[in-house]
Amino acid sequence: MKIRSEHQDRALVVSVSGRIDSGNARDFQSGMDGLLDKGGRGVILDCEQLSYVSSAGLRVLLRVTRHLDQKHVPFVVCSLSPMISEVFQISGFDRIIPVATSRADALVTLPR
Repeated sequence: MKIRSEHQDRALVVSVSGRIDSGNARDFQSGMDGLLDKGGRGVILDCEQLSYVSSAGLRVLLRVTRHLDQKHVPFVVCSLSPMISEVFQISGFDRIIPVATSRADALVTLPR
């Protein structure tokens, strides 16, 4: 799993690639914790290169969502593969975290 971040249109875009599972969920959490206060007008998690997410990874995403909600910072995930999208739908995460089809669509959903 690799995490990289950049600012785009005053939003923090975090790109994650590889797998998020029980073996690296703590690393994912640490990486996200180090970035969350740099959110600007919102945080986008770009999952275009994410190949797998386990329940441990979903727990991290729930924690990130709650942290950002407390700070009133919008959070959107985007570019889910069909398999990751199905995991989000089955687990109900698509009703907890806004999902956009692309990074451009995610940027449009954030407040100006």
